[in-house]
Amino acid sequence: MSETFPALLELNVGGVHYSTSLKTLRADEDSRLAEIFTGSAGDVEKDAKGRYFLDRDGVLFRYILDYLRDGTLTLPDGFRENDRLRREAEHFRLGGLLKCLSGLSEARPSGCITVGYRGSFQFGKDGLADVKFRKLSRILVCGRVALCRDVFGDTLNESRDPDHGGPDRYTSRFFLKHCFIEQAFDMLQDQGFRLAGSCGSGTAGAATELKPGVDVEENRWNHYNEFVFIRD
Repeated sequence: MSETFPALLELNVGGVHYSTSLKTLRADEDSRLAEIFTGSAGDVEKDAKGRYFLDRDGVLFRYILDYLRDGTLTLPDGFRENDRLRREAEHFRLGGLLKCLSGLSEARPSGCITVGYRGSFQFGKDGLADVKFRKLSRILVCGRVALCRDVFGDTLNESRDPDHGGPDRYTSRFFLKHCFIEQAFDMLQDQGFRLAGSCGSGTAGAATELKPGVDVEENRWNHYNEFVFIRD
């Protein structure tokens, strides 16, 4: 006699544990999950504690369950793993979830974000003998507040800004917590932005009065660069 599934199940999905109902897992009759949990329970692999094991992305599985529970998809602000979630939806044959993800992509608002940085070349004790390509003091982000927050999420900081308006206001006072310009570029590309233009200043060259601790040679090579990204 084949082993039947209990009404409530404990799952181990890629090392992340979930508790859910058999009804939820069977909510989409055409899905791979419904196929798995309609057969014999003895055919599904279990971990050492008896939880049913699925060798998939455990973190993203929470959104799979959310969708199966009420048929809708709500993602957190700044969510940047749409492609990975789409792959999970394809694996589990969840056509409705794939439509939700496509709808989110189509609904992304157009806009423009400018990313700039002030930096310099770094020099060692022997000047050019120990030069490093770039030293960034801060990566600045300018644009509509809601759009910037949607793209950069919790990697975004905002300095003091007297204009505390709504999400439709614009600001030039955002900056990123990380210090690699390539991370900002990757995040913009993941959100469908493309580079529209860029500009940069020359190195400082002229000697000026420096703050204590600032290297004279390094200061000569200070420069500023800006990159404009757009999403149609």
